Amino acid sequence: MPVVGISRSAKGYCIVSVLETMKTYLSEDGLTEEALVTKLRTCRYHHLFVHRSLRCSTTGTCHWGEFGEGGLLWGECTARHFEWFEGNPVTELLFKVRELFGLDDAAVFRNVNVPSENRPRSLHLGTATQIGAIPTEGIPCLLKVLLPSTCTGLPVLYVRDLLLNPPAYEIASTIQATCKYMSNIKCSIPDFTCLSSAKLVKLLELKETNHIEFCRIKHVLDEILHMYKNSDLNEILRLLMDPTWVATGLKIDFETLVRDCEWASGRISEMISLDGESDRKLSSYSVIPSDFFEDMESWKSRVKVIHIEEEFAQVEKAAEALYVAVSEDFLPIISRIKATTAPLGGPKGEILYAREHDAVWFKGKRFAPSVWAGTPGEEQIKQLKPALDSKGRKVGEEWFTTVKVDHALARYHDASDKVKARVLELLRGLSTELQMKINILVFASMLLVIAKALFAHVSEGRRRKWVFPTLVGLDNSKDNKSLNGTNGMKLIGLSPYWLDAAEGSAVRNTVDMQSLVLLTGPNGGGKSSLLRSICASTLLGICGFMVPAESAIIPHFDSIMLHMKSYDSPADGKSSFQVEMSEMRSLITGASSRSLVLIDEICRGTETAKGACIAGSIVESLDKIGCLGIVSTHLHAIFDLPLATKKTIYKAMGTEYVDGQTKPTWQLIDGICRESLAFETAKREGVPDSIVQRAQELYFTANAKQVPPERAEDNIKHLCFGETINGPSSARRGTTEQVIHPRVNSVNVEIVDKDVEHVVTIICQRKLIELYKQKDISELVVVHCVAIGAREQPPPSTIGASCVYVMLRPDKRLYVGVTDDLEGRVRSHRSREGLHNASFLYFIVQGKSIACQLETLLINQLPKKGFQLTNVADGKHRNFGATNLPLESLPVH
Repeated sequence: MPVVGISRSAKGYCIVSVLETMKTYLSEDGLTEEALVTKLRTCRYHHLFVHRSLRCSTTGTCHWGEFGEGGLLWGECTARHFEWFEGNPVTELLFKVRELFGLDDAAVFRNVNVPSENRPRSLHLGTATQIGAIPTEGIPCLLKVLLPSTCTGLPVLYVRDLLLNPPAYEIASTIQATCKYMSNIKCSIPDFTCLSSAKLVKLLELKETNHIEFCRIKHVLDEILHMYKNSDLNEILRLLMDPTWVATGLKIDFETLVRDCEWASGRISEMISLDGESDRKLSSYSVIPSDFFEDMESWKSRVKVIHIEEEFAQVEKAAEALYVAVSEDFLPIISRIKATTAPLGGPKGEILYAREHDAVWFKGKRFAPSVWAGTPGEEQIKQLKPALDSKGRKVGEEWFTTVKVDHALARYHDASDKVKARVLELLRGLSTELQMKINILVFASMLLVIAKALFAHVSEGRRRKWVFPTLVGLDNSKDNKSLNGTNGMKLIGLSPYWLDAAEGSAVRNTVDMQSLVLLTGPNGGGKSSLLRSICASTLLGICGFMVPAESAIIPHFDSIMLHMKSYDSPADGKSSFQVEMSEMRSLITGASSRSLVLIDEICRGTETAKGACIAGSIVESLDKIGCLGIVSTHLHAIFDLPLATKKTIYKAMGTEYVDGQTKPTWQLIDGICRESLAFETAKREGVPDSIVQRAQELYFTANAKQVPPERAEDNIKHLCFGETINGPSSARRGTTEQVIHPRVNSVNVEIVDKDVEHVVTIICQRKLIELYKQKDISELVVVHCVAIGAREQPPPSTIGASCVYVMLRPDKRLYVGVTDDLEGRVRSHRSREGLHNASFLYFIVQGKSIACQLETLLINQLPKKGFQLTNVADGKHRNFGATNLPLESLPVH
């Protein structure tokens, strides 16, 4: 966790974060109060320091928290423990960190600031909470629909931080290009080992990295090299270089990354016993419990024995000596006891491992003879003595040892201690070597976190049928016509991000925004949902992600601000309207002609007449600024004001008159809607009819001059006017999927059984030719099997496609299946005991029916070719799959 310091400068608020483990610091200036509070709200920090510059305003006359300015920040800080500091914010905070952690004055901290030209401003707290970028009760969480539920941990944190701090246009474009490339690749992808950079740095610095962590580091390095050697993944690796630079502050050359990853991976391979490797087996003697050697010789699976040959030999000799001592001193007693036939209560004894004492002792009772007659075993019984613990205390009445066994145990423990010390020395030496490449390790680990996050997002986006928007850059001019090649923002077929459009449950809207929009509509008409959807989609677009629409053109805004309902703040002594006005001040002062401003139900917290005037003035200010945005309102008096606006247009959420009732359509239309449906909403929520009827009477009485004498319900349908300019799309955008995947030469192709691939290709190709001749399919396709290695996953291009797959189990048996969710099926198979390293072959076919035919055909034919299947019985549940054509007669494509 970082040490955080906040201060104030001429540009705005500033936050400095110092990571002691990484020896880095990040300074962000020019933040608004809302953005600073957002960062504090989402940051788990070690210590918080507040600079003296926050005590007074820039004029030196206003104390912190008075008259709205700093009130939100004051409330955030006073709820936590903090300390004051003064002087240069960066220099003094680094001094505080050295003092807190007892570091030398010479300890150097690296500045990881990345140039932020043309980077959008950080998200405001209200915006982040209202779209669920920060999980908030009652608000649909954006992160939960952006990534699949199986994606957790570091990738989720990366995506959240990217949403809260949108990247510059160049980085967003790179992220989008990477996601597009990920969406189209056909090869399998690595598991992407996610390793915390801070933990990695700390372990290497303290030289506490064990062999398990070294194996994980090697997985990271090998996955980078796997991507480098694969032609498809190589391009993704190159594209991820810049986003990783922004996330780490480290500028690493591509060739340097690959070269150093190869070196570090090689050094770990030379030293560490990797997963599944074992130079030598554990010592094993029949008379000594195997648990003893499993516990005592765990070091054998840590480093390669070649580095500890001499110490290892001493342990083997000591283990043999222990075996001899136990055999000579304990076995005659065991034999004597077994030879004695006696009823219950007779002599008992056995050789056991006393785990708490790291010893092998004899445990028995009633084994000493009542009369010593010089029979076998008596001499050994006489040599027994009570077993003692490390403090010289008697262990128990039934535990015994001998002098010879004690000496053998001491010798064995001494040899084991020496080899353990040598292993620890080697691991620490390797930590020192890798510490010289710490920047490469940090960069590589972060790159894989980003890769996993983007692959997960692409998979989920394809499943939900989201699209990549056209991201338009903005130049530096202040003119409103600063959009390169387009005017404004256009979202076609936009659906709420929290609804699954793939299931057809969402009402789609088209939003063509060229200027400021004043939006009206009834209660429950969808105004808030529309604003929340526009905000989330725009934010996703400028971060390079997919959006919930049929197509989209999104400018790269310099800021996105969404204001929805405000609550009072008793801690600050502010009413909800005061809080709203404070947020309006922050919003208006931060808006530019390149901003997106979304305000829901403006000035709802005060008297309607004056509230309408304040709302009208705010609309005029935003119109003058020239920003894009939507201001929604129920204050219909605003349309009677002489507003001095030039570009603001009126839009409404449509209604329809059905069976004598007015109902919302949730469609965006042109015009003004003066109907609130307040009475209908009250009825629907269970308010007693008597109250609603009395409310209607009062309404008609108070508005007698405005309401004609005829019945109000006969005129309701005329209160919302305008022409629907974009109804539901009558035809969805056509998509063409390539059915057959190109052949991919995977780095781990050696793990795939080539015989299985050969036979599967022959069987399925013959069936497809047969179906083609019968004109069941439109064109002849060629079967190309794609391999998925033991630590690899299917690519996102398999999402929603019908796949026939063969699982190659570790026991050499096969499982044949068909699925439209290959990633989920692979994960399900590998979750079973003994199958976590299973590999797969798959190919995509056109249509579930053909896929099922090929599945049954393989189940019936593979056993005839000598392969063992675990699901042979599944072939009996289909009516197809048999064929009379000889397999040998078919050429391989």
